[in-house]
Amino acid sequence: MEITEAGIDRRSLAAAGVTVLLWASAFVSIRVSGEHFSPGALALGRLLTGSAVLVLVLLWRREGWPRRAAWPGIIGSGVLWLGVYMVALNWGEREVDAGTAAMLVNIGPVLIALLGGWLLKEGFPRQVLAGIAVSFAGAVVVGLSISDAGDASVLGVLLCLVAAATYALGVTCQKPALRHASAVQVTTFGCLVGTVACLPFTGQLVGELGDAPLSATLNMVYLGVFPTAIAFLTWAYALARTTAAKMGATTYVVPTIVVLMSWVALDEVPGWLTLAGGVLCLAGVAVSRVRRRVRPPTPEVVAAR
Repeated sequence: MEITEAGIDRRSLAAAGVTVLLWASAFVSIRVSGEHFSPGALALGRLLTGSAVLVLVLLWRREGWPRRAAWPGIIGSGVLWLGVYMVALNWGEREVDAGTAAMLVNIGPVLIALLGGWLLKEGFPRQVLAGIAVSFAGAVVVGLSISDAGDASVLGVLLCLVAAATYALGVTCQKPALRHASAVQVTTFGCLVGTVACLPFTGQLVGELGDAPLSATLNMVYLGVFPTAIAFLTWAYALARTTAAKMGATTYVVPTIVVLMSWVALDEVPGWLTLAGGVLCLAGVAVSRVRRRVRPPTPEVVAAR
């Protein structure tokens, strides 16, 4: 059955929607677990859980080892995004408030657009760059509206910048790998690589598991199953069907969803400035996903051919 371009885009948008919802929910779980687990231990526990789920999916689908050409991207994304990024973000959120973290980490999609246009030869489409600019402005507004003045430490800022940079580099590594391997293969083996990179934190994880309450441990398991295994899998599926820049711009919705989740779950009513920033984020994503209409050739042009 032939699949139209519009059909592929609808499925990729649905997969991206699942990703941003689950990644947004991760912020709440990280806060709960982060009170009882150190950054490295939390990252390792999350990755161990995610790897277990992904390996089961890989075996169920009977997909074997990725082709050799996919391994550089798998290793790069696994170490940088599923390893360094998670540790840096867990640590950074201990040092800065949520608003500052949101502003700094959302530099990532800008870097993805630049790296994708340069290294992946995706170019710099005007609508994508315009959408990123609008969404970034919205993220700044959201961050300013919910940040606590004077609470941002230099260490926390640097850690969030490291998280943004490794996120962008990880996506840039992952995109070429998806040309040679399936989304399941790239996600599963990338998660396994990230787990190996975090093995030095094994001692911390084992020691902290005994003291952590059940709620914190369950939140760590949730992080592994949903925001890691499922969300990274749907991300890879969508990334294989669109550009890295467009996928990066889509994640600007995450801070807005976090605010809405806090509103519903924690009864933290957002202010008008926060809502305005969220609308800007959504508008920017909409702009970045707009397809350029290509006019069909006129009869004169067809005749000339």
